[in-house]
Amino acid sequence: MHKAARHAYWLAAAVFSLTTLGCRTFSEDPSTLLRFEYSQPQMGLPFRMVLYATNQVAADAAARSAFARIAQLNDIMSDYDTDSELSRLSRTAGEGQAVRLSPDLWHVLLRAQRIAEETDGAFDVTVGPVVSLWRKARREKQLPRADLLASALNAVGWRKMRLDAHARTATLQVPNMRLDLGSIAKGYAIDEALRVIGTNGIRSALVTGGGDMAASAAPPGKQGWRITLAPLDATNAPPERHLLLKNAGLGTSGDLFQHVEIDGRRYSHIVDPKTGYGLTDHSLVTVLAPDCITANTLATAVSVLGPDSGKRLVAKARDAALHVVRKPGELIEQVETRSLSKYLEPTGSKN
Repeated sequence: MHKAARHAYWLAAAVFSLTTLGCRTFSEDPSTLLRFEYSQPQMGLPFRMVLYATNQVAADAAARSAFARIAQLNDIMSDYDTDSELSRLSRTAGEGQAVRLSPDLWHVLLRAQRIAEETDGAFDVTVGPVVSLWRKARREKQLPRADLLASALNAVGWRKMRLDAHARTATLQVPNMRLDLGSIAKGYAIDEALRVIGTNGIRSALVTGGGDMAASAAPPGKQGWRITLAPLDATNAPPERHLLLKNAGLGTSGDLFQHVEIDGRRYSHIVDPKTGYGLTDHSLVTVLAPDCITANTLATAVSVLGPDSGKRLVAKARDAALHVVRKPGELIEQVETRSLSKYLEPTGSKN
């Protein structure tokens, strides 16, 4: 597992705890459902699935199919695997070559370009060259060299990737471009895993991966999947709250564990595509939306944009909600949209 993946694992463990109910049976007329849980490393991260099925055979088949789908998507979208479809596309940068894409990669790149346009590049999957420099910076605890950073930024910019909807092709127009689909690929994989579980006849399931998740129907007899939204790791941070998740996705972004301190300053693993520098805002962003790919991309964009612009962005999205807790200086700030109340566990609830 990559070091960044280990960090993401601990982020997931620290930010969210899922209230589970053991292996009790539940009656949901006409079937009696059992709770099953599975975990497996995928995409360099620990993926977890919790689902309710009538028997072990049905549950195992659904989980096996879902993990296979995630592995298939990793083979397409990994930026670590030099033989992935994404890596092969990146190697055509600057050649003027229009590369025909698989349906999955086309869907993800199209979604990426749409959110890039909507956020004026705050979310940008062409940031790969800069991300590579910051991976090295975190290992060596030294800032990227200014000349290398400037050179990398020349290859960054969502407008430098051209998509042709008619031919379903992508052209990387500038030399040395490198795509990094980390967050959006993970969100899509979670959604696809949940979809596959559903096609196997499972109505109630939760899929999590590195701090992001998506849920279908609530567990039997419950109002939703009860998720604990933990506070920021800072003194006097607001207390934890609980969410009830069903038929929705949740995305997180922040520097809780993936950061580096250089010359007394804390830099996040999240890079601003315009400046090329890791964010210095100590924050935890949570977005809820109809699916995980939307929640995930919005969470990353909000981290870059900041809470005020981010709040306006999320307010425009359908059925989306935002919660941000941050410590830009000595004081802790909390920002959220009114729509968050839709997902909060009611006070005194016995869910």
